[in-house]
Amino acid sequence: MSKSWQPYARHILDAIAKIRRIQARGDLTQDEVLYDAALRNLQTLSEATRLLPEDKMAAYPDIPWREISGFRNILVHNYLGSIDPLTVAVVINTHLKPLEDCICAMLADAGE
Repeated sequence: MSKSWQPYARHILDAIAKIRRIQARGDLTQDEVLYDAALRNLQTLSEATRLLPEDKMAAYPDIPWREISGFRNILVHNYLGSIDPLTVAVVINTHLKPLEDCICAMLADAGE
């Protein structure tokens, strides 16, 4: 991939920061506006992970890259109503911090 990947990595971090600000405003499992905003940012970060280089992702095998990029399709198409606020809250509370740490490490390794 000849295109620089760092802007996509920063885009992921921006989406995570927005999700944290959304959470600070209230309970996204109880507020549909917060829930919709969180979904949009999850979609954004999920799309951006697809644009990271394979070798960078391979260096972090503990991150479920395929599931993250596949989550975008679930979010966009809401297959069989499989997404609900509690599931989204669990995804956010379980997976955002490890992803954020990984992306920060990738950028640090690249000298950023």
